[in-house]
Amino acid sequence: MTVVSTQPLIFRKGLDMKEAVAGELAAAYDSAIVDRVRGNDYRFESGRLLVHLAREFGFCYGVDRAVDYAYQARRRFPGRNVFLTGEIIHNPHVNDRLREAGIRFLSDAGERGDLLGPEDVVILPAFGVTVGDMAQFSSQGCTLVDTTCGSVLNVWKNVVRYAQDGFTSVIHGKVKHEETRATASQALKYPQGRYVVVLDREEAGAVCDYVRHGGDRAAFLERFGAACSPGFDPDRDLERVGCANQTTMLMTESLEIGEMFREAMTERYGVEALPQHFRAFDTICSATQERQDAVIALLDEQPLDLMLVVGGYNSSNTCNLARICAERVRTYHIADPECTVSGDEVRHRPVGAPSTTIGTEQVTRGWLPSSGRVVVGLTAGASTPNNIVGQVIKNLERFAGAATWSRLER
Repeated sequence: MTVVSTQPLIFRKGLDMKEAVAGELAAAYDSAIVDRVRGNDYRFESGRLLVHLAREFGFCYGVDRAVDYAYQARRRFPGRNVFLTGEIIHNPHVNDRLREAGIRFLSDAGERGDLLGPEDVVILPAFGVTVGDMAQFSSQGCTLVDTTCGSVLNVWKNVVRYAQDGFTSVIHGKVKHEETRATASQALKYPQGRYVVVLDREEAGAVCDYVRHGGDRAAFLERFGAACSPGFDPDRDLERVGCANQTTMLMTESLEIGEMFREAMTERYGVEALPQHFRAFDTICSATQERQDAVIALLDEQPLDLMLVVGGYNSSNTCNLARICAERVRTYHIADPECTVSGDEVRHRPVGAPSTTIGTEQVTRGWLPSSGRVVVGLTAGASTPNNIVGQVIKNLERFAGAATWSRLER
């Protein structure tokens, strides 16, 4: 009798098909225009238009790796169903291309993850998946292609250490974001593990007030219940906390929130007892920080008429780039080149709009000066490929009425 093992096969370091898909990836996502702009000190000038491109933008290593592995998986298993648990990254252009390649999304209507088996291949996205989802796919014997970003794994390690030592993880993130859900689930690997998710300084301040003074337990749970671990008791679970974050959050805000909790714990328990009640590790993604630092440098160094930030509306790191820019200059967060409808009309997501309106666009007219010199800053989120950035530059050149593209393309 043949025994069929349901032990999953897990690929975490590629599928030995990198060279086989390299040409396909380059054709789909590279941009000769962007390469030339980089080579010209990140400047594009044509006629009255001057574009300054941030020195760090677009695909980060983790995103590039995740997309590469997805293409490798499709090529490695041509006769089998290949699934993604959801969006591999928060960019509609990339996700649509994967669907066109025959990869099915379990988040799409009609797909059933609970019906998968040993013949099915499941790609885990760069955000990671929850402990429960990982256990389910493993128990079903699926072949797994794990593209979880190394920066996310680093956060998980710290959250697990907090849980092992009886510290509650305070996670700066968006409670419905795939990465934050996956990170929070790591805290529950141990019976004593707890977590609470805070979105911003305001929510962090409310939790810190409870740390300092206690308060109305029922009111706390009414506000944070959906953002807490099951059975969370603020009177018990806020005595010892460790800070972590969704890797794509605004760096400065994550650091400020960590300092808020340090101060609250110091006030409550004193300096000498602080190590027994508070921990913090640097869990900010280096790529996120580099893109934020680069756009700040651009704003510091160049006088701009406006800023364009390109990336998915549900991309946390892109939204945070837009927040940084909007504090300094007129800023438009656009999802793709088609949002720049004309020199008069642009479709964009309002900067700072709540997550409940994440799919809502507004239309602004007269966004691009119709005459005179126009200086535009440009950056893109970590899930935005170069070909999208290149097309935005082409649109800007066309709308500004500058010279033709022949000299860039020849």
